[in-house]
Amino acid sequence: MLESGPFTLPGGRRLSLNAAAQVLAMGATWDEACEGHALAHGRPGVPAVAALLPLAVSSARGLDATVDALALAYEVGARAGAWLRIRPGMHVDGNWPALGVAAGAARLLGLDEEGIVRAIDIAACQLATSLYLPVATGKTARNTYLGHAAQAGLAAACAAAAGIDAPADALACYAEGFADADADALPDAQADWITTAYLKPHAAVRHVHYGAEMARAVRDELRAETGSISRIALSIYREATVYCGNRAPATPIQAQFSLSFGIAAMLRFGVLDASVYRPGKFEDGELRRLEALVRIEVDPAFDTTNSRGASLALTAGYKDFEHDVRAIPGDAKLPLTNEEVAAKFMRYASARVPEEKSFVFANAVLASEVDVKMRDLWDLLF
Repeated sequence: MLESGPFTLPGGRRLSLNAAAQVLAMGATWDEACEGHALAHGRPGVPAVAALLPLAVSSARGLDATVDALALAYEVGARAGAWLRIRPGMHVDGNWPALGVAAGAARLLGLDEEGIVRAIDIAACQLATSLYLPVATGKTARNTYLGHAAQAGLAAACAAAAGIDAPADALACYAEGFADADADALPDAQADWITTAYLKPHAAVRHVHYGAEMARAVRDELRAETGSISRIALSIYREATVYCGNRAPATPIQAQFSLSFGIAAMLRFGVLDASVYRPGKFEDGELRRLEALVRIEVDPAFDTTNSRGASLALTAGYKDFEHDVRAIPGDAKLPLTNEEVAAKFMRYASARVPEEKSFVFANAVLASEVDVKMRDLWDLLF
């Protein structure tokens, strides 16, 4: 990033707000350290945090105001995702997430309700057409999408604050002409969608987690001895096969979007973290043998009930294993604990931040009961 500015990452140079938003969003995406929302079919939170964090730190805003803006960003973004379904061949990340960012940034900038709506309309006039193609071809261009959404939303909020206006029907126009908009009514406006978000324990797209969780259970039963495995069959909901059907992935991003790779990696190593995408593990012969064994089919029952889940059937030697899963760690029904969230942050921050500093920061954020300044919290990492 060429321009300097008011925000700094540990071990990094000074960044402008736009540059910081891009780097933060790209960093979260690189090894799939993302949150998500099942009804939104995407990640409303990553670009919102990427835009709001540097804005809050550089403008001396407090934790209360930042969390308030984040909650608004998430509610707007999640609802936008549920409504403005993308068309075939597209990827959500560079698209509707900008709407939530626009709302949250406008809130943090102190705009009133009219100004917040205007920021959303400005963003709606320029939503990007982001393609799934980079994922399918193994290119990391996809990892810039949420950064683009963060920058677009932030720019829309700043434009609204400067008095720029937009058509009041911009979002409706976009929905009608440029999205595969859902005709079903959204839940009541009083519902808190952020409470039904998920955090991911594994470094892969959420669809991959179902098979990976079942594979871990089988690995425990086999005591990590995978050599006798001769059959692996996964039955799962249709959407998972659309976005994560990549076979024999040649690059990490293809593997992150691969149902078969996630199962094989968990069987082989017992983890599905950033390490499996690095040289050595990524090319492991037994991992690749297991991945090639996986057969995937769609279970139409999930389409009928509009639900998520999967079943895994596996044969090792003369013994068959069968597992079913309908909920996975990180779901609203099975939320990660504060300790698990802090541990995940520390794990991802370890390359740049000493463990004791990331521990203090994570626990300070989770335990804060007063409106501490975001700058004071952020300085704990340095």
